[in-house]
Amino acid sequence: MYNGHVMKEIKRGMKNGIPIALGYLSVSFSFGAIAVSMGFSVIQAVLISLLNLTSAGQFASLGIIAGQGTYLEMAIVELTVNIRYAFMSLSLSQKVDEKFKGIYKWLLSFFITDEIFALSMLEENVSRTYFFGLASISTAGWMLGTTLGAMLGSIVPTVISNALSIALYAMFIAIIIPGMKKDKNIIKVVALAIIIRSGFYYLPIINQLSSGFAMTISALTSAFIGAVLFNKGEAHG
Repeated sequence: MYNGHVMKEIKRGMKNGIPIALGYLSVSFSFGAIAVSMGFSVIQAVLISLLNLTSAGQFASLGIIAGQGTYLEMAIVELTVNIRYAFMSLSLSQKVDEKFKGIYKWLLSFFITDEIFALSMLEENVSRTYFFGLASISTAGWMLGTTLGAMLGSIVPTVISNALSIALYAMFIAIIIPGMKKDKNIIKVVALAIIIRSGFYYLPIINQLSSGFAMTISALTSAFIGAVLFNKGEAHG
């Protein structure tokens, strides 16, 4: 009975993660193709994806490595771009079950991405088995895309390779829509985050802030305002 429940949760996680995997496959294809075009080998491109698992951070690292940047420069850029994952991991760790301890929380922080976080937060309680299924299929899509892009990117027209990245945005929208249907206040928080993020893009001075910090500040600010304005008693109004 126990093993049956474990397999059921793993399969459910993998099933829910299929859209993420498909979106990742298209984006990481572009990464693999660009990496090889900049002089990286196929193996190097794949290892970067395997050890980082973060699209913006990986793309940012390519330019630094190719430009022979310093370790300090790399550390600052990666921290800036990926700092939001620390907050996501902290938030999601409050929803995991009692068996999600020790090394499993370390793995959660490694595999967390925007899309995996969004989908996991729709769960009432996140089990190790569900998260494993979700993360494994998503990571598989990312690694497969990187490998294919690194091996075949040179023979695929650039316009097609670049267009594949759009799939990630469509996939992310599809993930958050179910939650928005259940709770209308989520729509308000998402709209607020968009407005704040747009300010970081268009307003002078603050538009010089890196995209990683801008995204983190926008998400935290909108989440804080949403938590203050929309209490549990109004959650489903």
